[in-house]
Amino acid sequence: MRNDDGIRKRRPVITIGMGREPLCPYAVDYRQSRGRLYTEPESATRTPYQRDRDRIVHSTAFRRLKHKTQVFVATEADHYRTRLTHTIEVSQIARAFARALRLDEDLTEAVALVHDFGHPPFGHAGERALHRAMAPYGGFDHNAQALRIVTVLEQRYAEFDGLNLSWETLEGLVKHNGPLRGPLAREALPQPIDAFDALFPLHLECHASLEAQCAAIADDIAYNTHDLDDGLRAGLIELDDLRDLKLAGSILSEIESRYPTLSKSRLANEIMRRHITRMVEDVIETSFAELEHLDPDSPDAVRRAGQTIVKFSPAMREAVDETRRFLFQHVYRAESVMAVMRNAENVVEDLFARFMAEPDRLPAEWSEAFQRMDIGKRARRIADYLSGMTDTYALGEHRRLFDRTPRLG
Repeated sequence: MRNDDGIRKRRPVITIGMGREPLCPYAVDYRQSRGRLYTEPESATRTPYQRDRDRIVHSTAFRRLKHKTQVFVATEADHYRTRLTHTIEVSQIARAFARALRLDEDLTEAVALVHDFGHPPFGHAGERALHRAMAPYGGFDHNAQALRIVTVLEQRYAEFDGLNLSWETLEGLVKHNGPLRGPLAREALPQPIDAFDALFPLHLECHASLEAQCAAIADDIAYNTHDLDDGLRAGLIELDDLRDLKLAGSILSEIESRYPTLSKSRLANEIMRRHITRMVEDVIETSFAELEHLDPDSPDAVRRAGQTIVKFSPAMREAVDETRRFLFQHVYRAESVMAVMRNAENVVEDLFARFMAEPDRLPAEWSEAFQRMDIGKRARRIADYLSGMTDTYALGEHRRLFDRTPRLG
């Protein structure tokens, strides 16, 4: 390597993790990663979790999030959150937690960026429709579908299907909301997760790492705040409606007291900014108290703690639950939103039924070997195809196959 004068320059020494602060004993250590399903040479310049993050960002599934619904169908207005903007916001909050708690920020970011990969078009409406259609064949779960995407459906590499993410990132993807087996499991174990666990065990009876827990609670903070913001933009709620909420109402009062002539748009933005800050600061303080009490000395001690460590204080948990109930009443179940979502569910159900009845309507790469599959595998193949669709692509497919397609938004 030479400079402009032709003089040989010394090649810089590359140090993995260069510039990173010493992490806490309970943080995941990339040097002790449990590896990947398919063994690969280590990178000379990136930790395993940096590679995972980069693979996630460069995947097709990540780009598709741009045109997938968060709450409001993306065609309704330019400024509503999509799955992609929501994911970026979750990632930012999650990294803030990891920095404060001295955890591995790259693993935290990887889990945050991949957590919504499995959502079908039209958000939870599409998931409800696919779950009903797939009920005889094992059901549909967006978390399990995210695992299928990163282990099977993404086909970018010469030597393996999927993204071949590290064990710790897969663990975080699957268990960020808690254990999936045993007395602490909240729901039945989806079949795709069960099948993959038999191949590459993820210790589903345990909690995930603190890094994954940061991503999970960052998701709660992001949507509880930004769904309020989008609800205001949509005209479903007014600023005055927030006054009875413990968290948003107290913030509104203090801003009005200090800035009595502030415009509504600035007032709303200031509420949302402080809303996030209050929750983030509460989680950091509560998590430090939990860590001091439990005194875990390793990531495995975190997994075996028998409880979530990165969490809200009881008072903040009550306020967050109140906000969630408010959003269900005034935003998620507003008739204008529900009418659009009912039409969206019909679109997904129509497509599933048509492809099951006429598999030759599928693209060639999706109908390959269809005749040799049993009905359950056929249904799962169709669910894979549908769940990968963006809102716009699903509507285009519906217009191709049906005489009438409902207008959404």
